[in-house]
Amino acid sequence: MTASQRRFAFWGLVPILIWVFVFVLFPIFWVILLSLFSYTPIREGGWFLGLGGNNPFVGLGNYVELFTGSTKAARIFRQAIGNTFLFSLLAVPLSVGTALPVAIALESVHERVKSSFRLIYFLPVITGSVAVTIIWQYVYAPNWGLLSQLMKTIGLTPPRSWLSDPTQVYFGIPLAMLAVTIVYVWVTFGYNTLLFIAALQGVPAVFREAARIDGANSWQEFWHIVIPLLRRTILLASVLTVISTLQQFVLFQLLTRGGPAYQTQTILLSVYQNAFVYSENMGMAAAMSIFLFIILFVLTIIQFRLLRTEWEY
Repeated sequence: MTASQRRFAFWGLVPILIWVFVFVLFPIFWVILLSLFSYTPIREGGWFLGLGGNNPFVGLGNYVELFTGSTKAARIFRQAIGNTFLFSLLAVPLSVGTALPVAIALESVHERVKSSFRLIYFLPVITGSVAVTIIWQYVYAPNWGLLSQLMKTIGLTPPRSWLSDPTQVYFGIPLAMLAVTIVYVWVTFGYNTLLFIAALQGVPAVFREAARIDGANSWQEFWHIVIPLLRRTILLASVLTVISTLQQFVLFQLLTRGGPAYQTQTILLSVYQNAFVYSENMGMAAAMSIFLFIILFVLTIIQFRLLRTEWEY
């Protein structure tokens, strides 16, 4: 490599390195550092980015407070951890589990209408989250909402409120959480459907034909041929959906704002509220975000180990 080529490579990389440092590395460093201080922007701190002084260094104090403290923010956060995992536990199987049968059904329709069906199922994905929540606010509106009217039409009594009644609990799950989960599955399963459609098109037809020759019925073909060959796609869809559920913010913020009675409060909502709404302790909000990152990292590793395959086709 000549000197001019090295200079060209160097100056070509400089903007990228600056962008990575300013928008990736520095925010990570800042969040980690902030989690070690009792920091709020309304107090005047030290000379270095406002840290120190009236924003004292507390070490791991924020983390200890989150899991053992008795403050309102800590108690709500511990409840938010359970709510977040409950939401993920409900949404991931529903989103992935509904996407695969739909993908198989779409692959069996005529070629002329296949593209139209794919577009219909993918529309919620490309629709803005705010627009989606506004639509579902009308669906979930008490008394006059679409869902309530539908229940009245078939002779059922709708709940007093789908999103704001803390007494509505079914099988230990708040109705508000179930309502948000349904919205999330409606929004996301179209993306997983396209993933499975792409994977199904890559499955060699010879395997399925061999199963039919051996006398396998449709269910045996699906369970013993299709599912094993789609393990990597199921892994990808599961990982992406888990990450999405743990980072879900817009649906909860616009539909329930964490209510009723914090039944739909999530980790990300707690981070947002402590950092930007109450501004009581951004250091604690930073500790919450670090905890969320650790959860995402660990769960992703576990899923890759459980669902990885050692073969190609």
